[in-house]
Amino acid sequence: MKKIFITFILVLFLGVYSCSEDFTVNPKINVEELETYFLEEENVETAIIGIYDLMQYNYGRDWHSAFLVKLLPGDDANAAGGNSEDQSQLQSIDDFDNVSSSNVSIASVWDIFYRTISLSNLVIENIKDSNLSNKDKALAEAKFMRAWSYMELTTMFGDIPLRLTVPGSAEEFGIAKSSRADIYTQIQLDLTDAIASLPEKNALADNFRVSKGTAQALMGKVLVFQEKYSEAIPYFQSVISNTAHDLEANPGDVWSINNEFGKESLFEIGYVSTTARDWGNIAWGGRNESNLHIQLMGPRGDGIFDLTGTGLINGWGFNLPTSKLATAFDTAGDVTRKAATLMTEAELIAAGGAVDASAATGGVIWDYEGAIRIKYATKSEDTSADGVRELNYSTNFRLFRYAEVLLLAAEAYNKAGGQDAAARTELNKVRVRAGLLPDNTSTGNVLFEAIVNEKYLELAHEGQRFWDLVRWGKASTELAGTGYTSTNDLFPIPITEIDKNSELTIGDQNPGY
Repeated sequence: MKKIFITFILVLFLGVYSCSEDFTVNPKINVEELETYFLEEENVETAIIGIYDLMQYNYGRDWHSAFLVKLLPGDDANAAGGNSEDQSQLQSIDDFDNVSSSNVSIASVWDIFYRTISLSNLVIENIKDSNLSNKDKALAEAKFMRAWSYMELTTMFGDIPLRLTVPGSAEEFGIAKSSRADIYTQIQLDLTDAIASLPEKNALADNFRVSKGTAQALMGKVLVFQEKYSEAIPYFQSVISNTAHDLEANPGDVWSINNEFGKESLFEIGYVSTTARDWGNIAWGGRNESNLHIQLMGPRGDGIFDLTGTGLINGWGFNLPTSKLATAFDTAGDVTRKAATLMTEAELIAAGGAVDASAATGGVIWDYEGAIRIKYATKSEDTSADGVRELNYSTNFRLFRYAEVLLLAAEAYNKAGGQDAAARTELNKVRVRAGLLPDNTSTGNVLFEAIVNEKYLELAHEGQRFWDLVRWGKASTELAGTGYTSTNDLFPIPITEIDKNSELTIGDQNPGY
């Protein structure tokens, strides 16, 4: 069942942590003081829903979502769109071309993650010493969300300010960067607390909420990113041995509207098609309960892509698959998973559709390399005739799923040494689900490369590829010829943060920017 996340009034306060021009000290919420607001269990619950709401906003904000910002540097997707100037800040990220500290999409992601951290801090600070019956669960959810946000931020930006308290004044807003090692330490502390108090997946009161397994899986991922493979394995084992988690039967099932918040989902952002958005009430730049990004990423209309026979609806043309990804599927003989991920031009024509490049600007379909995307596609069953169909997609973003846990576990077993059989066991669960033969012989680095390739195919268009290439030291090889340099291993810290944070200077900017 989908949930409409409440836009929580406390988010008005959150500009404090995202470098707002105006600092407000202990603001009133519906004329109720913070000191009394958090004395009510119902209010605490509303605050927690507000944190989920901010996550929804960050991953689905039109043109500036964390989903696209994380995805575009990888070699599985191109920015695409109408032309090379369409949403230039996204083209810049995709092409490693003049990525700057004033990039509005990068700044938005930074800003909203810190807003999420801010609200999490506010909840934690105000209920940690309370006697509320829902205190432990609320603290666990808030700490998980803080941990998730910091993991995303340090992956994309490296050393960053570590904010764990609510500033009492404008002077207290200034805070220096902390090392990535310190960020990881705090993430692990938060996840330890979250694991202790979150319910199991099969005991969740609401299916959109994070579970103990979600926190265990994230802990394992954080440890793998630090190359602490042996420490990560027990966390993965806890998730894998829990029967509440499993793979869907077929790759395409993962993305079906019928399997939202399903057994493979560990952290999923929900959207709805029931708010009747149209051109008059769509909240450009703001919060929409529908997933506008699905329309943004649909194959472009204007006579370019005829989608007859596909069940898809035209969109605005962003996020097209690379030919490298399509070739990787073919090389692996990966037919079933390929069909759940992309559709080649030949397959489109065979279904009854067509491609007409002459209808595109200058007769060239920008960033098109012979395929359209099926994963997170503009499916007719995922929208509603109420309002305007293209503005009411209900497609959920699956941010963390069981298949990724299996591949992380395989990597951890392989890198820990002497456990390649266990690594193959987890790898083969993903391979067999995709219709491929199991790998029963690979060991050592050959096995690691098999895991790398499997992850490329399984998690295509999910925003993980580039950041894995960076941590594996493979970016310069895999992204050769794209304009990539080591400078691009991190995004620039937004200039707005440097301008407004008294403890940061230009000298604190990431190298190369």
